[in-house]
Amino acid sequence: MNGNEGQKITAMLMIEVLSKPKEHLIETLKDISNKMGEEKGVEVADSKIKDPTPVKDKENLFTAFAEIEVEVKSAAVLIGLMFKYMPAHIDVIEPENIRLKNNELAETLSEIVRRLHKYDELLRVMQMEKKVLEKKLNEKK
Repeated sequence: MNGNEGQKITAMLMIEVLSKPKEHLIETLKDISNKMGEEKGVEVADSKIKDPTPVKDKENLFTAFAEIEVEVKSAAVLIGLMFKYMPAHIDVIEPENIRLKNNELAETLSEIVRRLHKYDELLRVMQMEKKVLEKKLNEKK
């Protein structure tokens, strides 16, 4: 077997959400788990959702998390999940060692860089829009 061909990766992703009302949290986490299972190259092996708990010093605000165990077909797919679902924690369960061909590593790193550029672009646009709004607000004073 060459590289990562045929080698599945099992990982546990902890997804945390913050919202109100607390009933909304469970449905949101179930939805996230279901959507993750619909991703290409992803199989959800298990999903455990913890009961919502109140956020300290925040009235009517709750937090809850899900532990979602996934089997993915490659490291690139796992990294895609990381960017799309932004888990609070990821634990790679198996295999112990992951082999990548140099082109697989390059593809994975390129995807990371592409997404970082996208986020950087969004941040710059938001900063420019903020400046425009602040200028308009100051003009009205």
